[in-house]
Amino acid sequence: MSEETVAKTPEGYIGWLEHTLAGIAGSVERAVFTEEHARKPGWLQRVDPRAKLVMFVATVLAASLSVSLVILAALYLLVLAAAWASRLPFEFFVKRVWLGIPFFAGIVIVPSIFLSPGPKLVELPLLHIGPTITGLLGALVFVARVGVCVSLAVLLVMTTPWADVLKSLQALRVPEVFILILSMTYRYIFLFLHALNSMFEARKSRLVGRSTGSEDRRWIIRSMATLMSKSFKMSNDVYAAMLARGFTGRIHTYSTYRMRSADWLSLSGTLAIAAAVIVVERVIR
Repeated sequence: MSEETVAKTPEGYIGWLEHTLAGIAGSVERAVFTEEHARKPGWLQRVDPRAKLVMFVATVLAASLSVSLVILAALYLLVLAAAWASRLPFEFFVKRVWLGIPFFAGIVIVPSIFLSPGPKLVELPLLHIGPTITGLLGALVFVARVGVCVSLAVLLVMTTPWADVLKSLQALRVPEVFILILSMTYRYIFLFLHALNSMFEARKSRLVGRSTGSEDRRWIIRSMATLMSKSFKMSNDVYAAMLARGFTGRIHTYSTYRMRSADWLSLSGTLAIAAAVIVVERVIR
């Protein structure tokens, strides 16, 4: 097996299959960990999910319309305060957002740094181009805006069980087909993750010695085909079972919500902040 296929550790050689297996297990554990946060007695956990969803949409809209770094920084501080009031682990919350945003957002915004009009900080020889002050400021605003919006999305998911999110979408008149697709995807993606995890463990338990890279690739291809075949068969079986139990295309849930005075206060405060941000942005422009 080549050096790209295995990695050296103090315990010995660990192949990329083991790393993949660890990644799958980690994904499931993070999902369960998030549900544990949603059950904590924090501020946002006590807010009605419908009000919470409206608060999220209003704040994301305000952040998306903002072009001021000061306002975006203030919004992010409010998000951090909400995370602290909701008893979320600060380090986990910040890392979950900012580990990937600078990389992916940077790839999107890098060309505008060089193509935006304005005075250049430096000029690359021969190419006669360079980063401009306008481009750098625009890139900072874009990254900050994405960071605030993603932080809000993570905050919503970490403080709200997925079933409540779907129920809130239904209460806000989101098309039921869209909600049904989200619900089924969320449920069965974990089921297939467990199936893939079992396939990895079954292979490793029957493997004697080290496999070559070509053998691993062939096994991966066969596993992908097997998993796809299982998914098609399971989708047909699940749909047939739903029809046999009287499914008509409408989602029925047992949970009921009631808006309290604290929920109305949280919703009103968030809407006021979002409106203030939009008004200030209009004044600045």
